[in-house]
Amino acid sequence: MRSIRPSSTVRRGRGPYRTSRALAAVALASALAMTATACGGDDDADGRSTAGASAGGSGDGKLRIPDDLRQRLKEHGIDIDKWKNGAWKNWNKQDWLREADDFVNPMIKGLWNPDRMRDADDPDKGVDDNDISGDQGVTDPEPQPVRARTVVPPYHSNAATSGKLLFDAPEGTMVCSATVVTDPAHPGKSDLVWTAGHCVHAGKKGGWYRNIAFVPSYNNQGRSAAQLENTGRAEVAPYGVWWADAAKTSQQWISEGGSTGGKGASYDFAVIHVTPERGSGGRSLEETVGGALPVDFDAPPVSKVASLTASGYPAAAPYDGQLLYQCQDRPGRLSMDRSDPTMYRIGCTMTGGSSGGGWVETGADGKPTLVSNTSIGPVSSGWLAGPRLGDVAKGVYDSVSEQFAGR
Repeated sequence: MRSIRPSSTVRRGRGPYRTSRALAAVALASALAMTATACGGDDDADGRSTAGASAGGSGDGKLRIPDDLRQRLKEHGIDIDKWKNGAWKNWNKQDWLREADDFVNPMIKGLWNPDRMRDADDPDKGVDDNDISGDQGVTDPEPQPVRARTVVPPYHSNAATSGKLLFDAPEGTMVCSATVVTDPAHPGKSDLVWTAGHCVHAGKKGGWYRNIAFVPSYNNQGRSAAQLENTGRAEVAPYGVWWADAAKTSQQWISEGGSTGGKGASYDFAVIHVTPERGSGGRSLEETVGGALPVDFDAPPVSKVASLTASGYPAAAPYDGQLLYQCQDRPGRLSMDRSDPTMYRIGCTMTGGSSGGGWVETGADGKPTLVSNTSIGPVSSGWLAGPRLGDVAKGVYDSVSEQFAGR
């Protein structure tokens, strides 16, 4: 088995679970909303910055960051000038921010050019079979593989809330998938994105990833990799690049999540708040893409779910990460550990890169709702598993929403 993590691995929800234990275990991963916005210059056709990054600058390419923000960054060992010029590539374990409140993600304008977006990847990581040995006697038979189908372009018309999540890790440039979700604090104007916990934080032996950005409707026209070569950023990111200025995941993932396997899988979800790299005319992400999905935290049992549709940008062979795919199947149950909630599992041939992609149920009213996200899958592909969302997931979600309420 393997976990379909950043571009080649996946991961982990809640199920029939005691609320008291869930609440006691959740120490939400809060984030410092301190994006150092790049101004004072513009991007060329390929999205490369033509001037140094600045925040509130006068166009001279120098940083104009409020003293209090600069000080908070320095408390986390970040000199913004050095960070922008490549210091973020230092992954010294002692300096890698790991704790729930440590998230920082200074914006580096133009960093995510078309080449970096297209080449984002992650090496396959095998999953130890022992990581899924905690069956509670309720795991259903392994589902038959369901062949992933390409979403008909333009993606904005047929899957407007889906997109790519890009970030940097010690292993290199990585990719996951993610979904625009509603924000109760800003109805109709959400800047919230749902993904997997392992797409923002490395778990037990690591920390927060860097340069996290969301690209809605990546490669909207469904061009091939060859067609995307030498293509400007407007083609691959027609609705812009949105940087995470806050990210939260479950404390269970931070404490137990592993680079492979099932540890922390049942709580492998995350919510990020984003801000546009370029001006969006005052429009939110939801307004920009034309929609956002509500999230169901009532974890419906598999017996009451007729089918789930998982979306993502699989990047591991035989896929190349450039096209949006979907799988639809009736879910079964997967037990990872006796003490953790069971997970949803569906047949699906998507591979790494699809991690974090939303799982959608269409209710009796015909309206789609996000109920899970891609978390783990076997090395050989064939099925995917995702967490069942409950109190812990709702706590993560509410915490991000409340952080930006009133702004």
